[in-house]
Amino acid sequence: MTQADERTTVWLTQAKYDALQAELEELRGPGRAAVVQKVSDARDEGDLKENGGYHAAREELGKLDGRIAQLEDMLKRAQVGETPADDGIVEPGMVVTYRFVGDDEEERFLLGAREMKGDDDDLEVYSPQSPLGEAINGKQKGDTVEYVAPNGKTLKVEIVEARPYEG
Repeated sequence: MTQADERTTVWLTQAKYDALQAELEELRGPGRAAVVQKVSDARDEGDLKENGGYHAAREELGKLDGRIAQLEDMLKRAQVGETPADDGIVEPGMVVTYRFVGDDEEERFLLGAREMKGDDDDLEVYSPQSPLGEAINGKQKGDTVEYVAPNGKTLKVEIVEARPYEG
């Protein structure tokens, strides 16, 4: 895989890949058919300029088509793997707890794609291609790493813990 490919890869577990694939199939099939029918029914109501139902249905169809395109692209770029081992080594699919050197406050995030986490989880998600993600990938508890933040400032963090995401 080239470096450019790695930058556009979406890291997903097999379970999440399967769930997104099922969502895509639902949206392409029955989901889209239902919205197209709404558009057709609203169009049959008459004057399209003042037909709020028609415009709402068209907007819904546009959003649905956008989600379909997003899912198709994401699944095309997906790198599928199993949940990582609970060995404390940072890799996609791990929840990482870290702190900035000189600060006692700990922060945590999921290393991977937003789509990996559940809807009810308030956990932040950082891409493995992000500056922090690249700096800590492959490191382990107790390691200290430096990285250059998007604002150009060099930051130093200590990895406190890395465990597999259970979401």
